[in-house]
Amino acid sequence: MNLAEQLEQNEKYDEAYAEYKKELPHKAGDVELLTKLAHLALILEKKDEAKIYYAKILESDPSNILAHEQLIDLFVHEDKFKYYLLRGNLHSLQQQFSYAKSDYKKAIDHAHEPQEAIPARYLYAGICEQQGKYQEAIDEYLRISDYDESNPAVFLKLAELYEKTEGLVAAIEILERGRKDRGFKDFEEILAGYYIRNSQPQKALELTQNDLTRARALMDMDRNDEAYEILARVKDNNKNNKLIHSLLAQYYFQKDMTDEAFKEIDEFAKLDPNSPLIYQMRALIYEKEGDSLNEHINWGKYNILKGDKDVALNEYMIAYQFDNTNPELIETIAVQLEGMKDRTKACEFYERLIELEPNNANALQKLADFRESIGDYAGAFEYIDKLKTVDPRNQFVADNYASFKDKYENGGSFASFFKKIFGNRMGGG
Repeated sequence: MNLAEQLEQNEKYDEAYAEYKKELPHKAGDVELLTKLAHLALILEKKDEAKIYYAKILESDPSNILAHEQLIDLFVHEDKFKYYLLRGNLHSLQQQFSYAKSDYKKAIDHAHEPQEAIPARYLYAGICEQQGKYQEAIDEYLRISDYDESNPAVFLKLAELYEKTEGLVAAIEILERGRKDRGFKDFEEILAGYYIRNSQPQKALELTQNDLTRARALMDMDRNDEAYEILARVKDNNKNNKLIHSLLAQYYFQKDMTDEAFKEIDEFAKLDPNSPLIYQMRALIYEKEGDSLNEHINWGKYNILKGDKDVALNEYMIAYQFDNTNPELIETIAVQLEGMKDRTKACEFYERLIELEPNNANALQKLADFRESIGDYAGAFEYIDKLKTVDPRNQFVADNYASFKDKYENGGSFASFFKKIFGNRMGGG
């Protein structure tokens, strides 16, 4: 035990406090040390110093509950703005957002001047956004913009919220306001991206200095060869940028250079393997080539990643009409149907899969389990018996083989129980 701790234990608080302070230059962000200092400062009625230490704790550990609680107590009679702001933060940490919003509102009301209220306004707007109350968040950010004039983040946040509520045009308008009225030159590249997405490539071209954005705008204007000149020039320096690969794939697609397009899509997929765009681009190429099977398979994959499971299943079913002997496609359909709680239909496809791949362990297990669930014990045992041959170490077999066999041979657990209890007695006459 060091000297400071010994002094504190002996209730020599002044001396302990002085010893702990000597350690502070070497442990400026140490939460344990700061907590000891804050605690002793309170004992010694050095409230202003306690506030400093608790504030430093929050700098190192923003979610520290004790520091919040102590500061709330210290400010309750001294500064209502800080009191309610800290109480709002504590309620946010405790996931009590309605209480937090109420506290932030009270903090705003108790601010001594509009500038002081800005942190509370940001926190209030953030909770509104988190709760999906976008219009309420917009109103608060607009109030912030009247006082925090030099902060471009306010306009970026407003653009994001306007896009969710009113669309791209409203988002563009607020960014243009920031660019023109507040002089935020950095908004030009951001605006160029918004203009691209809003099908205004000419305006994007006028604003951007970025080579890839220029190429993208040119391609949207059907000036493909000009775009390619840019892409060829900057390709070596942008190999790890997925955008260049998607743009080159688009260029090669338009030029009917299929092999080159697929290569660029593969490079894109290495950088962003879960992007729906991979399958959208492939689907468009297969459509152009007249390969309906792979076109619809890729549209299916695209819609899975977009979260449109019904649309995806429909695409897979269309693909199945073009090829009903593709095991991977059949298993994909079965899995999708299972995920949509249609086990009966799913098992029709697992049965089709068994016709094509008699030793498919997954299909055998699914069919055994399904047959048992509907009381078809003969069918269930037939599939699990085959699975035992195919995959003897299968855990499903280990867990269920004996019970499935028993139900098959004895007609179910009740009949088996009845036979075990009365069988020998009845047989003995």
